[in-house]
Amino acid sequence: MAEDTQNKQDYVVLARKYRPQNFNELLGQDALVQTLTNAIKNNRLHHAYILTGIRGVGKTTTARIIAKALNCTGKDGHGGPTINPCGICENCRAISESRHIDVLELDAASRTGVDDMREILDGVRYKPTNARYKIYIIDEVHMLSKSAFNALLKTLEEPPSHVIFIFATTEIRKVPVTVLSRCQRFDLQRLTIDTLFNHFKNIIAKEGLSAEDEALRLIAKAADGSCRDGLSLLDQAISLGGGVVKTDVVKNMIGLADRTQTFDLFEKLLAGKVDAVVQSLAEMYKNGATPLTVLQDLINITHLLAKVKIIPAFANDDSLSESEKEFCAKVAPNAPIAILSKIWQMMIKGLSELSLAPVQIDALEMILIRIAYSASLPTPLEILNDVKKKSELAPTIGVAPKPVQVQPAAETSLAPAEVAPEGKGLVFSSPEELAAYLECSKKVLLAYTFKHDISFSEFAPGKMKITASDKINNDFLLNLQNILIEATGSKWDIEVLRGHLGETIADKEEAAENANKKSVSDLPLVKAILAEFKGSKIETLTRKISSTDEEEPEEATSSFNSYDDNDNYFDEDL
Repeated sequence: MAEDTQNKQDYVVLARKYRPQNFNELLGQDALVQTLTNAIKNNRLHHAYILTGIRGVGKTTTARIIAKALNCTGKDGHGGPTINPCGICENCRAISESRHIDVLELDAASRTGVDDMREILDGVRYKPTNARYKIYIIDEVHMLSKSAFNALLKTLEEPPSHVIFIFATTEIRKVPVTVLSRCQRFDLQRLTIDTLFNHFKNIIAKEGLSAEDEALRLIAKAADGSCRDGLSLLDQAISLGGGVVKTDVVKNMIGLADRTQTFDLFEKLLAGKVDAVVQSLAEMYKNGATPLTVLQDLINITHLLAKVKIIPAFANDDSLSESEKEFCAKVAPNAPIAILSKIWQMMIKGLSELSLAPVQIDALEMILIRIAYSASLPTPLEILNDVKKKSELAPTIGVAPKPVQVQPAAETSLAPAEVAPEGKGLVFSSPEELAAYLECSKKVLLAYTFKHDISFSEFAPGKMKITASDKINNDFLLNLQNILIEATGSKWDIEVLRGHLGETIADKEEAAENANKKSVSDLPLVKAILAEFKGSKIETLTRKISSTDEEEPEEATSSFNSYDDNDNYFDEDL
């Protein structure tokens, strides 16, 4: 009985028991290992390192391994810095047990002040007692105060040759750039699912336990790249399963819906079977699936299908399970990218709705109902094609339509060469010609005022009679006169009246634009489109000059852009 009690007390959790003790055991950080290997071999050690990455990828563990590598004396006690610390000498054992007098591990979260930093730095000038280097490992360094960082800067820039700083942080952006510039930075990568899966499998074998591969893969996915998180989940799964890691136990433990059920739910969403979707969701929720997990799984499935549509070879990738491969082969051919993109957007928006809802399962039901309903609706392009087939223009589909006569907003006889700002002697026969010249000369403000705040009762070369709004000042008239002198070579007689404006150039352009829109909206196809998309309207008209315009410049092809009530945008050439 006493022996059993002692065994329970001696139990060490997997995350600590299988913590890497050397660089060979460090998972997924090849760039860091290669850099440090070369630095040690070539005696090019930096005086400060900063390790960053998500929780559980080995930042503190890596710092300890670096400390051992630099202070290891070997089995005979006479070795130097090595990339493969022995783990047997007194320095290696003391560092592994966090009791070495010259390797100080500090928690910046609990020692954030400048006084704490000064206390730490007081010992920097003293040489190490037992080790080759005095190493300061500061975890969560971003928690230090601004004053503490400032106190550290000078020492960090020019430390004694026997001192090395190693910082670790999950929030690299919170570390001042003045500190980052003095450190050699390493970004520790998330561990891949395959790396974690193989690691867990090795641990299960060493522990003499049994586990289903699917269960270990589920734990690896749930770990989200963190080895420590994954080992904590594995520890829990071993306890729940009584020494056997089973798939159904893991699913219940982490709140996962059965993958097959999720695939079935997604198929019903694509098919628009609203009642079946609600029933399937209720069954999954009854079996323990959490709403957030179900939505996240559906988002992952959407991404998986989209990736398979873009890269068909990915359907046979080794990272996919057999059930995922079968699902992709069955569903991907019937899932257009346009539909998947729409589903993705609605699900991503649903995540925020789920976080705000008082009852998450109710919110998820409404999200899936909306998706299932919209999945069965045709896309705007499909509706447009259907309208074309039903319209009076159906016989001409596939044949270039007759161009629509679109009148320019303001008639002008000025050719591009004639409105060039270089040279004098130009002749302006109408206000529109002068407005075109101002725009071509890039006199934007002057041209805007000329078109919007002035009406003309008389206009002839060298003379104009205008009615100006109250916004017009003498500076505008002076600038206009200077432009006219520069362009025509002579001074103009400008008579200015104040009062109610008549029809301006802008008014004429707007009237011409409205007339063009009306002429386009009277086309049978456009009428059919506007009737199909309730609440839509012609927003803009775009002139597209065809290759035949050199022979018949008076003809131009028109297009219209429109938004319907659901903010669906479409642009159709006519």
